[in-house]
Amino acid sequence: MLRGLLERHPEIVYSVSATTRTRRAGEGDETDYFFVSVEEFRRGIEAGEFAEWAEVHGHFYGTPERFLESQLSIGKDVILDIDTQGAFQLKKKHPEAMLVFLAPPSFEELERRLRSRKTEPNDVVERRLDVAKRELELMHEYDHIVINAEVETAVSGIEAVIERERARHTPR
Repeated sequence: MLRGLLERHPEIVYSVSATTRTRRAGEGDETDYFFVSVEEFRRGIEAGEFAEWAEVHGHFYGTPERFLESQLSIGKDVILDIDTQGAFQLKKKHPEAMLVFLAPPSFEELERRLRSRKTEPNDVVERRLDVAKRELELMHEYDHIVINAEVETAVSGIEAVIERERARHTPR
């Protein structure tokens, strides 16, 4: 879904997260994630190198602050793909951040999508579904909610949110 948005909007920068999870087939280091060891990640936490970070599904994920700041300082819009823990941390550090919750059309559809991927064992899927239930309860804490029923519709919904926000913050 994000790929479609970024293809249509090359002016938007995608923030590559750091993670301690194992690389999946087809994923590239520094393009999909910065794959690091748990020790490296913990050092980054201690050094304050993350704009946000969280432990999710048994792995650490975080947004490198240096990259985020460098892009914001040159006026770029940066999109992050993060969970609710990270989103709320980010909003505290960067109150100007706009939080968009990408919601499934239903919990049943989310479960179907996760299971049909067949990229994770059943116990991991169950853990992800438990987390998703908690996150769905928090979606109304976000600035905007976009339903991801179909890729094209979700991309259009995010585009509309971005356009409205840009219009609100453009000097007249």
